Amino acid sequence: MPAEPPSLPSSSSSGLPLPPGPLPPPSPDVLVARLGRWSAGRGPLYLLLAARLRRLIDEGVLPPGTLLPPDRRFATALAVGRTTVVAAYDTLRQEGRLVRRQGSGTRVAPAALPAERLRPAGAGAGLGTPRVRETSNPLFLHLLEAPDDVILLSCAAPDRAPDELAEAYRSLELPVGDLGYHPAGLGVLREAVAARYAERGVPTGPDQVLVTTGAQQALALLARLLLAPGDGVLVEAPTYPGALDLFREAAAVPLPVAVGPDGVDVAEAVRVMERHRPALAYLVPRFQNPTGTVLPPLAGRRLVEAANALGVPLVDDEALADLAFDAGAPWTPLSAYGEVVAVGSLSKVVWGGIRIGWVRGPAPLIARLARLKALHDLGSDVPAQLAAARLLDGFGPVLAARTRTVRAGHAHLRAELARLLPSWSSVPATGGQTLWVLLPHGDGVSFAQLALRHGVAVLPGATADALGGSVRRLRLHFLASPEVLTEAVRRLAAAWAEYAPGPEPARAALHAFTL
Repeated sequence: MPAEPPSLPSSSSSGLPLPPGPLPPPSPDVLVARLGRWSAGRGPLYLLLAARLRRLIDEGVLPPGTLLPPDRRFATALAVGRTTVVAAYDTLRQEGRLVRRQGSGTRVAPAALPAERLRPAGAGAGLGTPRVRETSNPLFLHLLEAPDDVILLSCAAPDRAPDELAEAYRSLELPVGDLGYHPAGLGVLREAVAARYAERGVPTGPDQVLVTTGAQQALALLARLLLAPGDGVLVEAPTYPGALDLFREAAAVPLPVAVGPDGVDVAEAVRVMERHRPALAYLVPRFQNPTGTVLPPLAGRRLVEAANALGVPLVDDEALADLAFDAGAPWTPLSAYGEVVAVGSLSKVVWGGIRIGWVRGPAPLIARLARLKALHDLGSDVPAQLAAARLLDGFGPVLAARTRTVRAGHAHLRAELARLLPSWSSVPATGGQTLWVLLPHGDGVSFAQLALRHGVAVLPGATADALGGSVRRLRLHFLASPEVLTEAVRRLAAAWAEYAPGPEPARAALHAFTL
């Protein structure tokens, strides 16, 4: 393997002048997250790593002058030997994409490629910029990779649509004399969603419902409407990492509150709202993502009353709320206690591919969100909305079948982990789709890199934690078939047998998953 280049007195070993005023170096975790499934291909690891770094440089994600992480720290984060990083850096140095100088580190070469012109506006600060322009979240980056034999335990969603969905599409009758543009959503679906809230004791009219292209768009619209750069956002720590990406895209400041065995620390959340008056509070109170905890009703009532009294818009992410293992257990949404903006979706119960979500809130807010949505897509897919309305008309059997599947998957995954990875620990879930696993040592980011090389993609806990904690955590979903879950745990056990972590970080970088 190549060794470190010798000290050079005045110029880089590539012959290129060193750029003045280098951009701040990204933390190793930032770069690791942005690399995606770099090691899942064929060939020597150093060439695979060089290929992915080359792409980031060519795309302008790593602009000229960017300092790259030191060899040893980067190698530790990637769970590879230092020589792998040195060889990858040296490959790119020989191509003229990197310059290396002892004492100055490794940097992207000045004006490296014409692709620099494609770098998005606002990206001039490099990987450390507080305003996100694109995701570096492993949750989403794995979805952008070409299909391969990697088992995705990172993105939790059903991998098969129910037969009822296909039947709903087969029986569609498209409207006549209709342009097909409905920014607020089709009336029939808005009425169906409103009826579901009314059944739960939350009187709702169709004008209080906005149909969106999935819950992710619902959160994106709320962030764009309610947040300005520098605004505070109360979030759970840990929380859904896709929401953190959206808040950082808005250049908002996360105000994290720790999650305990019974959900978010309500007393601390109230103190944060009193002290900072955030522009938004975002919570997943039922089957919290990723911990699976459930906020007790009295705590939920106190939180809603405090937010209403302080004038803080409270967003309740209900995407997982229906997935209780005990299907008959009653539950009360936060909207029953006061003014709450609820976000829902069919992606977790039906299938992610239907891309139907909604916002339930005060009619004036819904009208403003509809005007904003009109700017972006003029309305969600009409056939999908018609199919969703039909599904909701007979939703009981669909929900019952999905609940049986997730309950069985939960039991199977826990049994396989106990059999093959007994040193890992997790609290049994009572609903939802994921286990929140604690590693006995090491950190989730570096282990996730090794797991990838064994053919399993997992979500490191630090991805979801704006406090910089959850370093030794992994989020694993249990939605795959028993055979796939068994194989996934077998691969994880093989990776764990090889895992030799470096010094454990006390905290992950707050910005470690934002680009």
